[in-house]
Amino acid sequence: MDFTEDHERFRSSVRGVLAREIEPYIDRWEEAGAFPAHSVFKALADAGLLGLEYDPAYGGQGADHSYTVIFGEELGRILAGGVAMAISVHTDMATPSLHRFGSDELKRRYLQPALEGEMVAAIAVTEPDAGSDVAAIRTRAVRDGSDWVINGSKLYITNGAQADWICLLARTSDDPGYRGMSQIVFPTDTPGFSVSKLLRKLGNHTSDTAELSFVDSRVPIDNTIGVAGNGFQQQMAQFQRERMIAAYMAVGGMAAAIERTTGYLRERSTFGKPILANQYVAFRLAELLAEVDLLRQYNYACAGAYLRGEDTRRFATVAKLKAGRLQREVADWCLQFHGGIGYMDEAWISRYFRDGRLLSIGGGADEMMLRIICQLEGFEA
Repeated sequence: MDFTEDHERFRSSVRGVLAREIEPYIDRWEEAGAFPAHSVFKALADAGLLGLEYDPAYGGQGADHSYTVIFGEELGRILAGGVAMAISVHTDMATPSLHRFGSDELKRRYLQPALEGEMVAAIAVTEPDAGSDVAAIRTRAVRDGSDWVINGSKLYITNGAQADWICLLARTSDDPGYRGMSQIVFPTDTPGFSVSKLLRKLGNHTSDTAELSFVDSRVPIDNTIGVAGNGFQQQMAQFQRERMIAAYMAVGGMAAAIERTTGYLRERSTFGKPILANQYVAFRLAELLAEVDLLRQYNYACAGAYLRGEDTRRFATVAKLKAGRLQREVADWCLQFHGGIGYMDEAWISRYFRDGRLLSIGGGADEMMLRIICQLEGFEA
């Protein structure tokens, strides 16, 4: 991809906004186990960062996907993976289907406030008995007059405790498997909805993650995103955006982790010389940088295909798989090179190590990415 001076100005602007609105408060939010999504999202919206590719008629910026690549890389540099993940859920996981398939009225009621930072959005697909196997979801929406009556539960929902509305995937007919599902905008002030439990996690402590319950919750049929029965297909398309932004964020995070580690190793001395002067250490970091560079260029190829309107399923799947595995490797080596201080809970690398582990699980586990690649190749798997 070719980045212009405008792109670089945008990158500098994003980095400045994140440094001002997020970085000073990370330790406090880590301790609290959550961050104030509404106030943070309002600040990001005022900077024009919550709807980069969306229609200006609904508060978007009307930019192309190249700006999302930069935004993702800069999000990845945040020293709290939970905050970055929560933002990307709002911008690239919960809202794409609504923008692409939703009615004008639905977009004005829910998308526009989300892009203006007045509402927080979440995406609810995973259930206690249905993770990567989306076709196995059981949450049901039964038509009763002009309403859907919804019963079921959702698990591991990022922003679940703070969301004003949820892009909910539910079964709306008796058709088996992937058939008969719909995406529904579900306002969280609906009677019968509750946050069953706030979940404690290995990492991403700044992000609230919840189990959600729906008991005879009624929402209008008009809250259906697109055509009823097309929810599975729409969600699969939304997953591609999720995996792409995750890969962009991973590259930004890994580059920053190596950069910070290199700075530490220049200053820290053992046996009378900086640790970085040890050839093994330098070579290992060089190898990691080379791998990150390769993934970055692969991401750019994916983004280029997306800009041309091509199917990016293979690109997004491979990028997500490699990003998760490489991020684990980078985090492990950077922690190792920090020695004892890296193992301390308050160290940034300790947090990065914990937060980054999720990428090989969330948004489609590594095993699911391998399964998709096998399907694309016609392998028996």
